[in-house]
Amino acid sequence: MMEFVNPASVPKVRLRTGEELPCVGMGTFGSDRFAPEQVSAAVAGAIRCGYRLFDCAACYGNEDQIGRVFRDAFDEGTVKREDLFIMTKVWNDMHERVEESCKKSVEDLCCDYADLFFIHWPFPNYHEPGCDADARNPASKPFSVEEFLRTYRQCEALLEKGLIRNIGVSNMTVPKLEATLPLMRIAPVACEMELHPCFQQRELFDYLVAHGIQPIGFMPLGSPQRPERDMFPDDVADLQMPEMKQIAAAHGVHPAIVALKWARQRGQIPIPFSIHEAEYAGNLKAMTQDPLTEEEMSVVATLERNNRLVKGQVFLWEGAKDWHDLWDEDGRLWGHTDSPNTTGES
Repeated sequence: MMEFVNPASVPKVRLRTGEELPCVGMGTFGSDRFAPEQVSAAVAGAIRCGYRLFDCAACYGNEDQIGRVFRDAFDEGTVKREDLFIMTKVWNDMHERVEESCKKSVEDLCCDYADLFFIHWPFPNYHEPGCDADARNPASKPFSVEEFLRTYRQCEALLEKGLIRNIGVSNMTVPKLEATLPLMRIAPVACEMELHPCFQQRELFDYLVAHGIQPIGFMPLGSPQRPERDMFPDDVADLQMPEMKQIAAAHGVHPAIVALKWARQRGQIPIPFSIHEAEYAGNLKAMTQDPLTEEEMSVVATLERNNRLVKGQVFLWEGAKDWHDLWDEDGRLWGHTDSPNTTGES
């Protein structure tokens, strides 16, 4: 029998707007490993066991199946629309048609409005779903403040029309935020980013918190089932770190639970995905009990290895050397020669 976790017992995170959402959600990216039917079945099970936050995206190719799950849950009275916090994203090929993208996602998800709508990547560089690591689109271009703001302005308009409740950004860097935040009329409430024990993005994380932007962490377990194009020989397996195993043993749990407890206590919202009921139910329950000690949190903080797993190499443009150019690692926007920003990521 499925274990039910009372949603009221799951700690909440308050956005700058005052709106609250659960401290953990379910991701729905599984298209490289699982059929849409498997993903939507997991979403149905997650609703039944107490999840109320779901992270979706147009490019995952499963929003219509997930929408049927949401509609059935509403029709059956399992949850009301206002009980769920539903997030979705505009994909790179729709940056000039954001409203069209949003309306399709909202329709597919049967949810009337999106609680949080992200710009999935900060540039319109497109790649085919499931492409290999060597794929390149000759039309790809480096980040442009002007292009990004044109897309962001469309998101601001969606909020004013009531199609979305909040705006988010994703896969950003400090230099990109420094260049765009002052020019936004409505600031984003959240930034979705890769976060796990061996990739903690401390400078970006601290920058977001200082600006009232909630970090939401994808790949919170180090994503051992990520697409093969994102696997490299020198990647670190977070859950295999001896320190993670030692803390897990002390709590009598799997190292994955340690990674999620660390994420929640650090202040980010993790969005793990699993098709297995025992795993996603256990992930949710872990948020309600047996926190890590301050000493254990300090130990996990030492596991930073700058081990970025989603390198984004399929988005590279002509003139870029390699995936490092996507991430403004010297504190500059790519192609800009001004002095590095002292708050930029190292």
